[in-house]
Amino acid sequence: MKCPVCKTPELRPTMIEDLLPSMGCDNCKGSLVALLYYRHWAEQHKPSSEASEPATVSELPADSTNALRCPKCERIMTKYRLTGTVANRLDVCSLCDEAWLDGGEWQLLEQLHLSDKLPAVFSDTWQRKIRSENSERTRQEILRRDLGAADATKVETIREWLKDHPAKSTILTYLYRD
Repeated sequence: MKCPVCKTPELRPTMIEDLLPSMGCDNCKGSLVALLYYRHWAEQHKPSSEASEPATVSELPADSTNALRCPKCERIMTKYRLTGTVANRLDVCSLCDEAWLDGGEWQLLEQLHLSDKLPAVFSDTWQRKIRSENSERTRQEILRRDLGAADATKVETIREWLKDHPAKSTILTYLYRD
């Protein structure tokens, strides 16, 4: 099998973690992980008791931005976002049940406390949540650009106050009348 990023080097057997084998590229340090092996590893692996909130990452590994072909079947792999704030995406071949991790992405998954949550990351629910968070962040940026930081903060405070207010519809009706 050839590396989907470098195209030429042969992938070689390697270990990402104990009990988690993969096929790795010596050139770009990427790894092809069989999700069957990953599931076995996840069952045996005890997640750390560290904070459940993802950590912030200062230095991101390089991400393959182009569509990648599965080294096994040559089909285009699907890209999955990890979070709304990290640009890296994991490439998955649903036919072969294999994931491509660019060099350094396993360490990124560990820093984000996501290394034991890959099935969730590949779910429609996770990806929808990321799109929703990105949309909200974009709306907030537009509000800050259009109103300025001070007024945008006031609007956000009012919005939060109004969100669960029992008279929300009455207040909105009153405000819209102007």
